[in-house]
Amino acid sequence: MKLFDYRYIAAALLSAALVGCSVEEPLAGIQQEQAPQVSEGTVQGELLVRFDSTVADVLEKTGLTKSASDRSGVLNVDQVLELVGGYELERVFPYNYATEAKTREAGLHQWYVVRFSEDYTVEEVASKLSKLGEVTGVQTNYTLKRASWEKAKPLTPEMLKKLTTKSGYTGKFDDENLPLQWNLINNGDLGPTKFVKGADVQVEKAWEKSTGHPSIIVAVLDEGIDVTHPDLQANVWVNENEIKGSHEDNDGNGYAGDYHGFNFVNNIGNILTDDIYDTGHGSHVAGVIAATNNNGIGISSIAGGNGSQPGVKVMSCQIFSGAYAGTLLDEVRAIKYAADNGAVILQCSWGYTSGAANPMDWGSPMYATDEEWEAMNVLEKLALDYFTHTAGSPDGVIDGGIAVFAGGNEMAPLAGYPGAYPDFLSVAGTAGDFTPAVYSNYGGGTSISAPGGDQDYYYEYGEGYDMGLLGCILSTVPYHVSETGYAYMEGTSMACPHVSGVVALGLSYAAQQRKHFKVDEFKELVYSTCTPLEDKWNYDTPKLYYKFVADLQQNQPQTFNLNDYKGKMGAGQINAYELLCAIDGAGSEMTFPNVFLAVGGQSTLIPSMYFKKGDGLDYTVTVDNAAIASCSKDAAGRLVFKGLAEGQTSATVKSSNGEAQSFVITVRNKADNAGWL
Repeated sequence: MKLFDYRYIAAALLSAALVGCSVEEPLAGIQQEQAPQVSEGTVQGELLVRFDSTVADVLEKTGLTKSASDRSGVLNVDQVLELVGGYELERVFPYNYATEAKTREAGLHQWYVVRFSEDYTVEEVASKLSKLGEVTGVQTNYTLKRASWEKAKPLTPEMLKKLTTKSGYTGKFDDENLPLQWNLINNGDLGPTKFVKGADVQVEKAWEKSTGHPSIIVAVLDEGIDVTHPDLQANVWVNENEIKGSHEDNDGNGYAGDYHGFNFVNNIGNILTDDIYDTGHGSHVAGVIAATNNNGIGISSIAGGNGSQPGVKVMSCQIFSGAYAGTLLDEVRAIKYAADNGAVILQCSWGYTSGAANPMDWGSPMYATDEEWEAMNVLEKLALDYFTHTAGSPDGVIDGGIAVFAGGNEMAPLAGYPGAYPDFLSVAGTAGDFTPAVYSNYGGGTSISAPGGDQDYYYEYGEGYDMGLLGCILSTVPYHVSETGYAYMEGTSMACPHVSGVVALGLSYAAQQRKHFKVDEFKELVYSTCTPLEDKWNYDTPKLYYKFVADLQQNQPQTFNLNDYKGKMGAGQINAYELLCAIDGAGSEMTFPNVFLAVGGQSTLIPSMYFKKGDGLDYTVTVDNAAIASCSKDAAGRLVFKGLAEGQTSATVKSSNGEAQSFVITVRNKADNAGWL
């Protein structure tokens, strides 16, 4: 099915090779001594290898946590690899002092990239490594692939002039194209029958409670975000500990120059969006979440602030760049990077082809069960587990992270993986009248629904080039994609950021209310506050659409029966207002956290985050034993704690309105030479 959005499809199925003499437990779902499957897209000359913990410790002592090496220091490993020409070892996840303890706890420090001469096949090298007792897992690396190269459909000045006459909406924000954003505010006035009042994400009333908060970071794994776009730049994440344009890793997180995120495709800090082959996809999903509201230009977004107050931040984790695609290695690094650098939502408008997709249209279907995906995607699952379990903070607004995936566009009765896995949110697409979008996957693995656009259904709106575009999703794109900086796209790729945006808005409101949630607790709130869909459908009339209407006009009429979708669109359509209302009566109150420091180390906290209505107040800290730790304020008013001597002391933080909270500061010596605590 030809759609504007795309999913990233792995070209190679992968598995792990395990051996019976390993001292560690085998990875779940993988047979020992099973060689990794190799197919089109496999990266030649390298493998991803999991060493046992003893070998990982040896590799660490040789300095391989911080740089690549041509020797492992482990006799058996070196002997095998010397047989396949020159080789190089590099840790999959770069060393990061601040998160090394979490990395080790998750076992991710045991994974290495092994590069070798391309004179030898990955099958040959994998077979040799699989026989080593020091190796507990081997899998191929592979190149990610787009499902479509279709660019966004530009909103031309001529179209804009014509379309804005279709709605007389005036509302909370002055963004000029908000009247066209039925996905945000649907008054049913863009067309006589196929736009239904209220068939949106219910964000207008939600904005009375919150318009977003900059403490909430959404990591966008996609093409790069146009960080200079006038409707995006105010809400693009900035790494304050990095230097813009630098080629050095100034903050020691393992990535050089990562000022707005990182370009994992090209292994550079610069986010790139100006290639002729870029489709605008990354900027488009970012705009749905966090385009700047009430700035008099362009579009509104779900959580983009209100003009005077900033919205949530979008972090660009670039895994596609022009004609080049990242690999599995880049993907898992991007996922962990997001968790380690403050993101609490993972925006993933990609996935594998549904296991129930029609092979005549989509080629070989991929994963049909949780067990299949787990078994064939060991490292991908480990990275996602790391995000869902370690993002956020037990002292912050959410303990853990929420990964949101597009459900897929094959019209299949099963969502695509990884989104279909129960730990993640998989999003189906809807039209502007609550009906399922004609392309959307549904059924098993589908968590929730959101507006995704439906051009083939809205065929009568517009003519020629812009036929049906009014029924699609309008958002930001780079200017080489559209001269206005705005364009239309459709698909579950567009439905996905609506859920990410509403989740971000909900967490923003929770932060403003100083509420704390566990991940599962918050996800349950999201599901329980959805708008029911099925009671809004007319089951007596099949849904009529024209397949590929933009190219074929009205020459391929199609219908589908809404009865087939009943109970299969997840919990319902995401509802921002009901979610924010539910937050008022849920969660626990945030309090100022205990502080843990190394001798000579420091930690920075924003005190206002722990006092209700604490923004704009002044704060003072009293440390009972000043010989153990000190506290000062930086230019931004943040509290900077420094460890002076090993020990423990009580302390008090007091706001200028008289409220005070007690906490404990613990200072320890470093645990080892690597510096992790």
